[in-house]
Order: sequence, then structure tokens, then C-alpha cells
Amino acid sequence: MRRSLLLAAIMSLAAVVPVAPATDLLPLQTSPIRQFQPGSAESRFGSLEFVGGFQFSSSDSRLGGVSAIRFRPNGRDFVAVQDTGEWLTGSIERDAGGRLSRFSSLSISAMQDTRGRKPSKSDIDAEGLALQPGRLIVSYERRHRIDAYPDPGYAKARPQSVEMVISRGELRANGGIETLVSSPKDGPLEGALVAVAERSIDGDGNLFAAVLSGARKGVFKVARQDPWAVTDGAFLPDGDLLLLERRFSYLKGVGMRLRRIETSSIKPGALVDGEVLIEADMGAEIDNMEGVDVLIENGETRIILVSDDNRSFLQRNVMLEFRLVD
Repeated sequence: MRRSLLLAAIMSLAAVVPVAPATDLLPLQTSPIRQFQPGSAESRFGSLEFVGGFQFSSSDSRLGGVSAIRFRPNGRDFVAVQDTGEWLTGSIERDAGGRLSRFSSLSISAMQDTRGRKPSKSDIDAEGLALQPGRLIVSYERRHRIDAYPDPGYAKARPQSVEMVISRGELRANGGIETLVSSPKDGPLEGALVAVAERSIDGDGNLFAAVLSGARKGVFKVARQDPWAVTDGAFLPDGDLLLLERRFSYLKGVGMRLRRIETSSIKPGALVDGEVLIEADMGAEIDNMEGVDVLIENGETRIILVSDDNRSFLQRNVMLEFRLVD
């Protein structure tokens, strides 16, 4: 109860952008997470099996607020964004058993605006990230927009605007486009970007979402199930869309779940919903889970989750990995 109240107070505070030191390579401390539920040997949770994970921190105060992550095709290197307007790049390492063990490196650099400067927090609240050949696309809250950066070279590049499709007037100040993900090229959406809002709803209480290009370009809706809010998404190898969702209350603290949406149902004007694959509360090794990506490891579908610690000493940066069983 006390931890939940303290967590609520911290989550309600605006993050402060610290002064950046000269180096971009972050010193790191990590500790392994062997059990998803402490004290239990159970590894199967819903349709997923827990593989492993770790908690990470740094003496460099710039680390914190991770809101989205995308892995490169090699399944080791990744790019992530923080909601204070930084790029994170790094690589993961695995132990002899194939479990996540640590980062081999983690670097940070500031995002730039169209004038080549780092804007204020309200202008650079990065929440969603999509990776496409030759570019990285980022969605922002507060000053709602989607911007594209050249890849490589994004760290020092000025962005170009991407059409959001969803009207800015429909987006809530701190509940805009939280999910931005690139669909499989060989799937029904033919590689188009998909955007889903965190808490921006229509008159029926459903979340605004959109396909941003291609034959199915247009607005659709995602059924919202209160108190859950969408924080990120990723496409599974079969083409279905996986949505990461978070809930929070003063009594129960944070919770997280994953919902699977059939891609065939995503089209203009549609209302989509899907099966919940896993749900967890603070009895598990979760925190404020904000990022998800999917990769293939040894022929298996793996789901990687990362948390946003809100730059609070009461919260943690964690990276968790699950194997999709069903």
C-alpha cells in the first residue's frame, strides 16, 4: 500500500531533464531476474513462458524514461527512445543458457528538432518508435506529431514530418500516440505504419488508431477495457499485432498485460479487440512497462518488455523476455 502511494506520487510528477555529461557511453549496473514471480519456480504465465531478464541502472542521470524499443534484424542490437528526448542504442548479451544477462554497451544522445536543437520536455516527449529500412519514426505526446529520422545518422539529424492520419483534435494532452509500429511487408498491411493512442477515445470510449499508408490507410478503433491503457505494440511473425497495456491505481499499483489483435481485422472504420496472452500485477517482477518488441531466438518467438522508471528511486528499469508458447 505504501509503495503504491509513493509510486503514484512519483508518476504524477513531470520528469526533469538533467545536464548531460560529455560522454555518451553509459556506465551500467545490472542484476539478473531469474523468476517472474519471486519465490515461485513457475515459468508459464498464460500463453507465455518466462525466459529471464535483468534490472539495470546507471550513475549517469540521463538514463530513465525508456518508452519504446526496437531490435535490429540481428536480434542483438537495438534502438530505444526516452520520453525526455534521447536516443538509446545498445546490444544485449545472453548467458550460456540463452537467457538475457546484460547490455554489452548502452549509449545515449539527444534528439534534435527541425532547427537542430534539443527542445523542451513538452516538445520532445517521445513515446512510440518504429524501425523501417533507412529511417526511424518517432511519435510524440503533448505536441502531437510523428517525425521520421534517417537511419543511420538519426542522432544528429533533423526530422521530417509524417502524416498522423488521426486528427490532432482527437488526441489527449498526455494520452496521444503511444504505439507506433511497422507492419510486416508480406502481411495484409504491406509494411505500413500502425499508430495506437494511449488514452484518446471516441464517443463510445474506444481508442483512436490508424494505418498510416497503403490500401488500408485510415482510422480504426481499439476496444478500450478500463483501466488499461496501451503503451506499445509489436507485430508477431504470423502478422498479428501484440499490444502492451498498463494499468495503475493507488491501491493496487501498476499492472501489465499483452493483448493479441488479428491483423486481418485492422481496416478503416473497424473496431478491433483480441485475446489477452498474459496479465500480471506487482506480485511479479514488473514495473511501469512501456516498451515491447518481438524477435526470433533459436527459431522461437521471443517477446521483450522494458519499463519506464519515471526517473524515480522507487521504480526500476527492467528488461524481461518471454517465449510465446501458444
